[in-house]
Amino acid sequence: MLEKSGIFGIDRVKTATLGLALAGLVAGVLLHLFGQPALARSAWIAGTLPALGALLLEIVGSVRRGEVGLDVLAALSMSSALLFGESLAACIVALMYSGGTMLEVLAEGRARREMHDLLSRVPRFALRHRDGQIDRVPLDAVAPGDRLLIPQGDVVPVDGTIQSEGAFLDTSALTGESLPQRMAVGGEALSGATNAGEPFDIIATRRAEESTYAGIVRLVEAAQRSKAPMARLADRWSLGFMLVAVTIAVVAWWATSDPVRAVAVLVIATPCPLILAVPVALVAGLSRAAHFGVLVKGAKALEAMARMHTLVLDKTGTLTDGRPRITGIESAGALTEDALLRLAASLDQVSKHPVAQAIVAAAKARALALATPAEVHESPGEGAEGIVEGRRVRVGGFSYVHAALTAPGTRPEAPGAGAVIVAVDGSPAGHLVMADPLRDGVCATLQGLRREGIARIVLATGDRPEVAARVTAGLGIDAVRAELSPDEKVALVLAEREGGPTMMVGDGVNDAPALAAADIGIAMGARGAAASAEAADVVLLVDRIDPLVAGLTVAREARMIALQSVVAGIGLSVIGMIAAALGYLEPVEGALLQEVIDVAVILNALRALRIAPPQEVRDAS
Repeated sequence: MLEKSGIFGIDRVKTATLGLALAGLVAGVLLHLFGQPALARSAWIAGTLPALGALLLEIVGSVRRGEVGLDVLAALSMSSALLFGESLAACIVALMYSGGTMLEVLAEGRARREMHDLLSRVPRFALRHRDGQIDRVPLDAVAPGDRLLIPQGDVVPVDGTIQSEGAFLDTSALTGESLPQRMAVGGEALSGATNAGEPFDIIATRRAEESTYAGIVRLVEAAQRSKAPMARLADRWSLGFMLVAVTIAVVAWWATSDPVRAVAVLVIATPCPLILAVPVALVAGLSRAAHFGVLVKGAKALEAMARMHTLVLDKTGTLTDGRPRITGIESAGALTEDALLRLAASLDQVSKHPVAQAIVAAAKARALALATPAEVHESPGEGAEGIVEGRRVRVGGFSYVHAALTAPGTRPEAPGAGAVIVAVDGSPAGHLVMADPLRDGVCATLQGLRREGIARIVLATGDRPEVAARVTAGLGIDAVRAELSPDEKVALVLAEREGGPTMMVGDGVNDAPALAAADIGIAMGARGAAASAEAADVVLLVDRIDPLVAGLTVAREARMIALQSVVAGIGLSVIGMIAAALGYLEPVEGALLQEVIDVAVILNALRALRIAPPQEVRDAS
């Protein structure tokens, strides 16, 4: 990659060639006006040669990489103009080509502005409480468990748990949500959010490199290095376009015996809008999608999103909250509901399992006083056993709990939900009915996805069929596949791909293989499982799927704008070439006309920065 410099970060070579071409053109015009035609031609040639030399070096590099693009046509038009004495036209082409590439750089710079703003906000230091003092420490020195002060206006440096009352956070850089949010004690503060209220403290839960904002920055940097498949397609189309341009030029020369006609044709054919419109429109689309909380890893993925036919959805954490809740308590003995819940929650205080945490949260919501358990032994994924107030309590799945009972019990019926069994002193005491509820607005989101071109929606889950059936009732999902292992999810995605381009949405480590197998993999939340975010092509910056509707809108319209610009630009160029071949345009006039065409397609491509999803989608996001 060529070195960048200057206030706009513009390529030094492009800056120099543009400046020399402009200086040569102006000097030549002045010399011509003062009656020095020979010196004027020399000035125009001098203004052309640097641009031509730089262009030839780019062509050599492209050929070595196995790429042949429209740069060849630009070099051919400059060379032929110099060869046949049209030095003014050659200089205008040099100025036009270097100016066009400069416009592309500036346009992409504008399109990337939101991403650059994201990168520029990366914190470098944190304020850490230590021994009654507040120290300013490098971000790398912050470890989980450190207590940090977040001053007003500062960016939260790492993910953490809020320790102060009424923290006020602006999350617009992460989610596009314009209104700051009031957060309670114990709420999660994501790195990258801005303190919009009074100073507050957090307890760091992740190191800086593992936090939400660091993950977003890495994904943005990867997105900025991408090249769209449409741009590569443009390079392939360039051979056909060059053949058309050269054919028209040769026919015009042969029919009229006038080489200037051929020069005029080649001049107006360069540079083709294919070079400019596609990358500008898609990079603008990347920026616009990020504004709505959809971080696309590159223009390739954005272009592919516009053509998706099938959506495969994981259930837990995608359609549902991924946080189980107690929906019922059934006591099997003398214990009341509150007493049963208090014993189970007292034991589960030692567990980090989501179900155990949900049981503890439910007990605290009822203001139950929890006891401190003793002799606790936890079997990961199965349950826990210990002493609570002198009674032996066992909490977990049916097989785990009943393996230790003095008398066998009956498996409780909990259609569409799960049951946590509670045993006290070796006897069944009851069970807690757990369910993972649907996220708010899921039905409207799925309808929005269908409006954006998704023809088939499939649910893929590892849960039991009855749970999957309950969750999807009334959602209009086309197919439900339950009790799937990670390998079976991959097989499902590959099977769906045979029917059309397929994207997969998931949030867990077990979803990573399926995300990688899909045409487009979408991970829920940049702070989710690292494996799923790494395997995905798109990351939703919030743990909801509704921003995906806006992302699909942006992808589809950005691709359409790119195609419109290409078709219009090529069409105008072909009309101009025919006019030049018929003698209606001189080389200088053709060069000026092509410059107007190039500016027009760039401005049209920048319309992608103003893509706006329907109002109901913005409200939901």
